[in-house]
This record gives sequence, structure tokens and C-alpha cells, in this order.
Amino acid sequence: MELTKIRSLSDDELVHQEKTSGEQLFRLRFQVSMGQNDGVKKLRQLRKEIAQIKTVARERQLGIHGDVKEAKPAAAAAAVEHKAAKPKKAAALKKAAKPHKAKTVKAKAAKAKTVKAKAKTGKAKSKIKTAKAKGAHK
Repeated sequence: MELTKIRSLSDDELVHQEKTSGEQLFRLRFQVSMGQNDGVKKLRQLRKEIAQIKTVARERQLGIHGDVKEAKPAAAAAAVEHKAAKPKKAAALKKAAKPHKAKTVKAKAAKAKTVKAKAKTGKAKSKIKTAKAKGAHK
């Protein structure tokens, strides 16, 4: 079905056409899996048709018309909003990232201290053991 024909359908007809195309696609996939049909071209066509129907339905839901002249200003406005939102997100991410880095640095320093302390106690224990061993042999 052509896009102009899809756009001329009413909302109820769009829903009906989507259901019938979906059922056809299901049957065709089933036939291909059973080896009864090699309808690759028909599969592509049905998927494309369903996508076009869903696109037209969504455009109507959002109040966007398929006209190129009307779509460009809406797209430009959306792009401006999107660009304006990016710096705010980036700044928020930077603020959130800084305390996290500080915490990891502090955690690493604390871990290093405990490792050094354990090493010192391990050395002290080994010195005591060797001293006891030397004293016991005498």
C-alpha cells in the first residue's frame, strides 16, 4: 500500500489495516519457517507497510502532519530544545562525578594505610617469632 493511501485512511481503518498486515506477516513467517514459502520480498514489504501505518498513526497522535513544510519547523524547535538540555545534563554529571572521585581516592588511601599497618604487624610478629625461636634453642 502506498503512503498516500495510508495517509488517506481514517484512524479506525489504520488500526484495522495494521492488524491485517500483522496477521499476514505472521502467516508468512510461519510458512517460511516451515519451508513452504520463500517470500522474502513480501516479508520486507509487509514490515515496511506496518512501519508506515504505525508512523502515520503516531504522527496523528502527536498532531504532526506528514507535510515536509510543517515538519521542518517542528524538527528545528525540537533540535533547539535538545541542544539547550545537553549543557545542563553535562554540568549535572560533572558535579556528580567529582564527589565520587574524591571518595575513591580516600578509599584507596585508607586501604593503603591498612595494608601498610598489616605489613608492619606481620613483620613485628615474625621478629617476635624468630626471637622466641632463638631464645628457645639456647
